[in-house]
Amino acid sequence: MLVEIYSIPNCPYCSKAKALSERQGHETVYKMMGEDFQAGDVRELFPTARTFPQIVVDGEKIGGYTELEKLIG
Repeated sequence: MLVEIYSIPNCPYCSKAKALSERQGHETVYKMMGEDFQAGDVRELFPTARTFPQIVVDGEKIGGYTELEKLIG
C-alpha cells in the first residue's frame, strides 16, 4: 500500500499519520509544503481540503489522519 501524506510544518497529526503508516509497514511518501509542494498545489489537488494532513492511499484521496487510522490502524 502506498500512502502519500501532504503535510505542513509543525503539524502533529501529519507526524502521527507518518508514524502510523510506517509502523504498519506501508510505503510512505511524506511531502512538506514549501519543499515538495506549494499552497496553490493544495487548492488544485484537494479543492475541498480545510485541514492537514491530506492523505492519498494507492491513488485515492481518503482525507486526513482520522480516515487513515480507520483504514489501516
